[in-house]
Amino acid sequence: MSKNVLLSFKGNKQIDTEIKLTGSKSECNRALIISALSKGTVSVENLSVAADTVTLNKVLIELREKSLEFGNVSNLKSQISNLVDIGPAGTAMRFLTAFLAIQDGKFVLAGSERMKQRPIGILAEALKSIGGNISYEEKEGFPPLQILGPFKQTAKEVKIKGDISSQYISALLMIAPSLPLGLTLEIEGELTSKPYVEMTLAMLEQVGIRNDWNENTITIEPQTFNTAKLYVEPDWSAASYWYSIAALADEASIFLPGLNGYSLQGDSKITEIMANFGITSQFKDGGVFLKKEPKKVERKIFDLKECPDLAQTIVVICAVLGQDATFTGLETLKIKETDRVLALQTELAKIGVKFIEKNFSYKLDCSGLHFPEKITISTYEDHRMAMAFAPLALKIKEVEIEEKQVVEKSYPYFWDDLEKAGFETREI
Repeated sequence: MSKNVLLSFKGNKQIDTEIKLTGSKSECNRALIISALSKGTVSVENLSVAADTVTLNKVLIELREKSLEFGNVSNLKSQISNLVDIGPAGTAMRFLTAFLAIQDGKFVLAGSERMKQRPIGILAEALKSIGGNISYEEKEGFPPLQILGPFKQTAKEVKIKGDISSQYISALLMIAPSLPLGLTLEIEGELTSKPYVEMTLAMLEQVGIRNDWNENTITIEPQTFNTAKLYVEPDWSAASYWYSIAALADEASIFLPGLNGYSLQGDSKITEIMANFGITSQFKDGGVFLKKEPKKVERKIFDLKECPDLAQTIVVICAVLGQDATFTGLETLKIKETDRVLALQTELAKIGVKFIEKNFSYKLDCSGLHFPEKITISTYEDHRMAMAFAPLALKIKEVEIEEKQVVEKSYPYFWDDLEKAGFETREI
């Protein structure tokens, strides 16, 4: 049975702390795939301890060991399928779909029950259009997948929608230099989460892989990886929760070492967003200092198209501060770990706030905002729900977060770090 955690914050709401964050899950997952594709010429430093990354790393190590043992995994006895179970790790599902498609062998790529509800068809069909041998074990367009090698490329050009998940695009771009013909990828429509695609290309460039991005078309020719090390920066997504804590505290001075102002991570945009709430970001001494300064919040519209993983954090901050803000760029939220729009609507209602959807935009109605003595927050197996709502303990006497362990997906030490900052946590 899963445990819950009860949060409280007693005394003055003054936060003065230093928090060392784990490596970026987004960067690390890309680095691990690139390293595996390079067959060892690329190494990875500052591995993330996020559960998703641990899962992906374990899978890649096991695949490499099998490949070494049998020459290649297609030689396994009787062509028995290699079951690759990634549990709830969504990024691993997308990246491994492309990675396994170009490997020798027979694989079944599976995950949790929730993973079976998260679409993969757009990526699978794109891979099939250039020669991938992929079929759906259960429901059309959804995991689990059966993937058969060896890969025989039949085409170089592929089209993919840009407004569904940038991870589909990143998955294709990472395997592109290993394809016999390379890849020309045409992005149809508006590109959601563009910084994540830019991150992928920048990391490929760090290991010698060139690309040509012309308007909506990205071309990568067949190339070999240089010998290189990819250093993974601390996680800006995790940093966002400390910006939230700073915004809801009376006073705050927080140092996050290792973060820099020229990050590849799209979620580094949190510095710009939180300036609207009086949280300054000063880069010095090898990290970033967050400081709260008195400021009236004036910004009313937030476009989160390029950083959708910040959505829950920013929406909750605005709701708690009573700001009737409007949000755009949330198109991908319904196919994440849970339907994040519905989850936000349900949990915000517990403090009297409405999150209203209308014509692809979302508006907060904080007219009924109130803070009860105690609140219980459901997480829906979504790590970001737990961490986005945890700072409410600065406004509500007792905040119970269900499924304490859910944060392991991206930020395993979150509860411990809250204690360092003065929060009281109790497992129940």
